Amino acid sequence: MSVDVLTQEQIDALLAAANDDSTDLEELKREETTRKIKVYDFKRPDKFSKDQIRTLYMLHESFARLLNTYMSSHLRTLVNVDVASVEQLTYQEFVQSLANPSVITILGVPPLKGNIIFEISTEIAFAYLDRVFGGDGSTNIKTRVLTEIEDAVMRRFVNSAMERFKESWSNVTPMNPILEATESNPQFTQIVPPNDMVVIITMNTKLGEVEGFMNICIPYLVLEPIMSKLTTTFWVAASAAKDETAGQAESIRKKLNRTKVPFVVEVGRVQITIREFLTLGFGDVLQLNTKVKEDFPCMIGTNAKFLCRPGTFGKKLAVQITQVVQKGEDAADDDDG
Repeated sequence: MSVDVLTQEQIDALLAAANDDSTDLEELKREETTRKIKVYDFKRPDKFSKDQIRTLYMLHESFARLLNTYMSSHLRTLVNVDVASVEQLTYQEFVQSLANPSVITILGVPPLKGNIIFEISTEIAFAYLDRVFGGDGSTNIKTRVLTEIEDAVMRRFVNSAMERFKESWSNVTPMNPILEATESNPQFTQIVPPNDMVVIITMNTKLGEVEGFMNICIPYLVLEPIMSKLTTTFWVAASAAKDETAGQAESIRKKLNRTKVPFVVEVGRVQITIREFLTLGFGDVLQLNTKVKEDFPCMIGTNAKFLCRPGTFGKKLAVQITQVVQKGEDAADDDDG
């Protein structure tokens, strides 16, 4: 014996139609089933699977962290960048969602074909410019198109941001973002047909007290050749395999070669009391602990790395390296030898 269980909606409908003899249970069930049908628009099919959307989210979380670190150190203020959402829309819907004017950059991403868009809200753009030009990062500027100087500064920022974008995507595919054009009116940025599907990565950005959004628009046609790589499994495996790559080691080596360190030649030292220091005057002589024939230590930070002899090179003072201080040794050890 089968028992039909009524839903709350069916019970409400029966009570409301208690005086209407034409209402029956079967009709209510048919109406309930009809309401559960989901309309599918074949003009804008879903191009990205849930796993691919999840992978894109993780990729751009990595980009957000790199960009957050760069902006915080570059602007020397509190910056917070987080991925707010990753969703697929038609390109027309994306363009219609943008304000006019906006700070829009169109980029090529070779070897992938096509263009992507990196859009920055005017609130964040003007706060960034104010900070770069010496302000505190707050902005009361009325929304307007950027001047030529402001545009040049924002181009430099976008180029720096795209270096982090390139690094975050390196686990999936090599790309070399190239800034091709800047635009303020979204209607003039037709990189794909209006009905083509795009994925929009929205990043919530807080610069000091100013909050806004940065959007990355990537058309499906750009990602189509690498869709098979946009899986969580591939991304995690590629991230693990990258740890010891030769390219990463070369990149670290180049960065180390460009690193500046203080190089100080210590002529000698002397210890005096506070009382003696307070009584020093013009013409007083302090005797250093270094002998005339002794080599001077060359200090890198607080460690002696070389020994040298003073001299001249042309008309300038100079030193000549006489010995490399081996690890664990210092100038005193070498003198004793």
